[in-house]
Amino acid sequence: MGHPSEDDGSRPGGLPEPPEQAAGKTRAGNCNYPRGQLEKSARVSPDAPADGLYRRILKQYWGYDSFRGIQEDIIRSIGQGRDTLGLMPTGGGKSVAFQVPALARQGLCLVVTPLIALMKDQVLHLRERGIKALAIYSGMGREEIITALENCIFGDYKFLYISPERLATDIFREKLKRMRISMIAVDESHCISQWGYDFRPAYLKIAQVRDLLPGVPVLALTATATPEVVKDIQAQLHFRQENVFRMSFERQNLAYIVRRTNDKAQELLHILRSVPGSAIVYTRNRQRTKEVAQLLAGNGISADYYHAGLDNEAKDQRQHRWHSGETRVIVATNAFGMGIDKADVRLVIHIDLPDSIEAYFQEAGRAGRDGRKAYAVMLYSSSDKAVLKRRVADNFPEKAYIRQVYEHLQYYYQMAMGDGRGCVREFDIDDFCRKFKHFPIQADSALRILTQAGYLEYTEEQDNASRLRFTIQRDELYKLNDMQGDMDKLIRVVLRSYTGLFTDYAFIDENLLATRCGLTRSRVYELLVFLAKAHLVSYIPRKKTPYIIYTRERVESNRLNIPRSAYEDRKKRYEQRIDDMLYYAENDIACRSRMLLRYFGERNEHNCGCCDNCLAMRKKSNAIPEPAEPTEEDVLGILKSGPLTMAALMERLGTEASDTVAAIVRDLLEKGAATMENSMLKPAGK
Repeated sequence: MGHPSEDDGSRPGGLPEPPEQAAGKTRAGNCNYPRGQLEKSARVSPDAPADGLYRRILKQYWGYDSFRGIQEDIIRSIGQGRDTLGLMPTGGGKSVAFQVPALARQGLCLVVTPLIALMKDQVLHLRERGIKALAIYSGMGREEIITALENCIFGDYKFLYISPERLATDIFREKLKRMRISMIAVDESHCISQWGYDFRPAYLKIAQVRDLLPGVPVLALTATATPEVVKDIQAQLHFRQENVFRMSFERQNLAYIVRRTNDKAQELLHILRSVPGSAIVYTRNRQRTKEVAQLLAGNGISADYYHAGLDNEAKDQRQHRWHSGETRVIVATNAFGMGIDKADVRLVIHIDLPDSIEAYFQEAGRAGRDGRKAYAVMLYSSSDKAVLKRRVADNFPEKAYIRQVYEHLQYYYQMAMGDGRGCVREFDIDDFCRKFKHFPIQADSALRILTQAGYLEYTEEQDNASRLRFTIQRDELYKLNDMQGDMDKLIRVVLRSYTGLFTDYAFIDENLLATRCGLTRSRVYELLVFLAKAHLVSYIPRKKTPYIIYTRERVESNRLNIPRSAYEDRKKRYEQRIDDMLYYAENDIACRSRMLLRYFGERNEHNCGCCDNCLAMRKKSNAIPEPAEPTEEDVLGILKSGPLTMAALMERLGTEASDTVAAIVRDLLEKGAATMENSMLKPAGK
């Protein structure tokens, strides 16, 4: 594999020098992406009504004078009542694209998103701007849900964030009929497509909700979607006509690098010592985050680790230290990144391979959002291929095993035959696996397949912040005479720190209240529990747990039907995504930027000039005459003699036209004229 050296335009450490992107102010965010490319079917009139209103709203609530990228085009389209799909890369400003038009319309915007942490964060930020917003998600009590829904009916709220699992509940649908819904915003909309990398069956319920809201437009947003998924999103959401806005995914300031090495630890240290600036290192599992962070710290590089298993306080502290620059490197699982708004990340390093191009592209895209030079580096060793292939068995255990996990789940909850439908249970996977002698990875995968098959909903682990609501009216509270000392001090601080407590639950932070009251956290907790027992407040302390929600009654395990769509089809697509990831990692000829763009259906006519392959090819091609470009017939003719790797195919063709060959191979695979198994290409049917 070709590697750029330090004397051919490379950074110290062998990383190529990407070109500086032209300086320019970014708006409505801090990501300097190029102006979006619009599909012809999605163009709207430049003199769409209320443009001035949209800009006034943007200025009033966000402080910006104008939109960027394709935000305004999307806003105009949904503002005209047209079903709209927006493809915007990570950091492209998706939230503004639906929040501004929702504020310009009468009624409530229903926002569907699976990311509960991001949901809470957006509700908090909207409230800080004086915009009334609520969220409903798994883990909330019935009383909380009813209160939130009633507030949406009578409380003049503008946004209701809801997890897709809640859409099908009877209580939600009954209350929905009484709400004035202005539009539906579907975030992470690729989750509705079975062709996507993160399909979630609950998303299919959105179309049913649309049937209850005739005439209400839908705005679908996603950062990663192949052409196949783009069409499927619109079909599954019942778009009245196709209407897509695309933002170019090209990142001219970002150099994509793959480094072959059998000593990843030393290569990681070498790169971090060579390239200054803030960095993210992605690993595959939680234990490895800690090990890598300790390695870096032991070698004089400021680092910390982050994963979903940390408590909320630890996450906040570590994220803040990294965001402020106190910590240079954050070593994390893929739990880190959603909603992270840090523009000056110079390096994103994958020490372990992701299992899809979609995941890699999102994570790599967190580098260089300020438009300045940045690097996305993947470390690839000889053992990575086998490790990645083993994930297939981990993610798709045998059906007999899945049935066994289902049976053990019924024993765990002592669920009688025919019972269960609608039941919600907290779920401790470690306790479950100890009792029934399962490995957590395979058990987790089995529960996800049971979710796909429609028997239950297995939610992600959630860290639910403490919530508080007064159960008496404000004037009743002021009439109480026995609130003195610490109690009086706490109540006054609570009322100063949070709003809307007499009509709705608010997320509270006991540590913050303790600091403002001059008390200990344990004392604040004692006082809140006392107030709850006195029926003056409803207090729900922080709790971190996943949930199992039964979507149908218990059946005999031998009658469990795991359809092809939930198992065989998904397994095949997962294997293909792994093959695509390996093809990207092992290809040492084609421009990496063009490979990524082509994967998402975007074709450009130029190489990036700054990835490892471009620099290596430029060095090789000096003074070598340009050979004739190969054709599909040339490629198929060579493959008829036997299967070949991409590298071997290039060698047989005797050409440097790597992008042309890569494009031909991709077309042959898409048309079914060729297949790839274990990184070996061969004609179809062979």
